[in-house]
Amino acid sequence: MNKKKKLTFSLIICTYQRADSLKRLLDSVSSQNLYPDEIIIVDGSENLATENMVSKLSFEGLEYFRVDEDNRGLTRQRNYGIKKSGHTDIICFLDDDIVLETNYFENLISTYYKFPDAMAVGGWIKDETEWKKISAEYKPAFDKYAFDNFTRKLGHRNVLRKKLGLLSHEPPGFMPEFSHGFSTGFLPPSGKTYEVEYFMGGVSSYRRKLFDKIKFSKYFEGYGLYEDMDFCLRASRLGKMYVNTRARVEHLHEESGRPDFYKYGKMVVRNGYYVWKIKNPNPNLRCILKWNAITFLLILVRIGNIYNTNEKNVALKDAIGRTMGWLSLIFNKPGKI
Repeated sequence: MNKKKKLTFSLIICTYQRADSLKRLLDSVSSQNLYPDEIIIVDGSENLATENMVSKLSFEGLEYFRVDEDNRGLTRQRNYGIKKSGHTDIICFLDDDIVLETNYFENLISTYYKFPDAMAVGGWIKDETEWKKISAEYKPAFDKYAFDNFTRKLGHRNVLRKKLGLLSHEPPGFMPEFSHGFSTGFLPPSGKTYEVEYFMGGVSSYRRKLFDKIKFSKYFEGYGLYEDMDFCLRASRLGKMYVNTRARVEHLHEESGRPDFYKYGKMVVRNGYYVWKIKNPNPNLRCILKWNAITFLLILVRIGNIYNTNEKNVALKDAIGRTMGWLSLIFNKPGKI
């Protein structure tokens, strides 16, 4: 790591009704090889459980803010946290249900030294996906995905899309013209750093100067699904963005604080449409047909989940939400892009 100019960094954690998860995250922050210069907690909880938990902690540089209804919601809380932070070089965000490997910040911040053109850097989320190293000559089976000499299984819905010619040909973290691209979860555990144009906001970092030009959009309120993609797509126009697969975390997907699945399904479609138009404001007929075909296919997949999974009620609400969100686009498209 080049230490000619030490980069300082802030950590902002936006939380809602998750005191136990937040404590688990903070414990992993305290064991970091590289510790943040400040930690800002922006709490939108409607009870005192998180405030009471934080009041018992003695973390260096920690500041706690509990916000009212006017500042509640992920995008509002993030913008609030940015205003409360000091004059560090980098601002990092973590979801409250994340757990860090001990060298997460060391690897994340080192990316800015290695790639001085980096405007933003994201971390890599470990999950239960089984990756296998392959040779350059390896020909993956139809239900497999291959990238940078690694392979993994494609999920059922992506196999269906592949059969119908609706799968993205862009690398992970890049949105195709018809949207519905591969997330950065499809980047392999290679230890490399990859250029992207979007990543998950829950394991993200940005140069502070970026926030002099853009903010998290006021369009996204409440749960704010895809607000991170919206911000990244706009940020990628202003500088390079990367994901460092050595900066690793676990995402434990805490269910508390999430919307009901009808609202979630509706947001998947409406917010997905919104961010698609951020990237491609004037899509051609082929792109329009592909976007709608994929949206319809995913509705059918969720309807199928009513019969082939144990979460029948979740799948039903999600399917209805997606259907209503899709139909609403006929008469009521999302606000001005």
